[in-house]
Amino acid sequence: YNSVSGVNNLNQFIQAEPITKDLNPDYGTIQKLKTRNTDLLTLCEDKCLSVLANKDALFNADGSQNVASSKNVLGTATPIAGDYGISQNPESFAADSDTYYFTDRQRNAVINITGNTTMPISDLGMKDYFTDIMTDPSIINNSRMLGTFDKRKDEYNITISEKPSKNFTTFEPVTVTYSSSVNGWVSFKSFIPESGVSINNQYYTFKNGDMWQHHTNP
Repeated sequence: YNSVSGVNNLNQFIQAEPITKDLNPDYGTIQKLKTRNTDLLTLCEDKCLSVLANKDALFNADGSQNVASSKNVLGTATPIAGDYGISQNPESFAADSDTYYFTDRQRNAVINITGNTTMPISDLGMKDYFTDIMTDPSIINNSRMLGTFDKRKDEYNITISEKPSKNFTTFEPVTVTYSSSVNGWVSFKSFIPESGVSINNQYYTFKNGDMWQHHTNP
């Protein structure tokens, strides 16, 4: 778009120009994109990558790299350490400044990305719990995993729409909370939201078309 001449070519996507980027098909489909300060966080089914934006990586002989400006819209794609992806649950993604949370159902894990490091936070005392849920056939086929972040409490809430009850004959929704301040899972919640968002340090969730504000007078 040229604001001086008024020429608007924003609807033109010409592949002859450097506007596309090929990723390894072994990583599966791209499920979620998130812009960061200088790159694009790309979450595939089986891998997490960092793609430079308007920059490219120049590699030295010793394997180190320098970042240089480039005309390419999308530059070098660098895999993030750890064999985790977001499977097919992009709704589980939630962000808090430079920290990101999501689930990897194929690997029975809940993942935290800080910088270019992945950590399976489900291993913090809840590994068996999430493994039991994510390997249950009914859960795999019929559930959604909604991730929301409560900025006021610095908590990541993961809502699983169905979970095995004690008799394993019926299913009950559940919301489980991870707290970054204590680096662990701190609570089960009674609310089952359909979506949620933090705005101006306030946490809101939505259910049946109604909006609910949390941490206020009941």
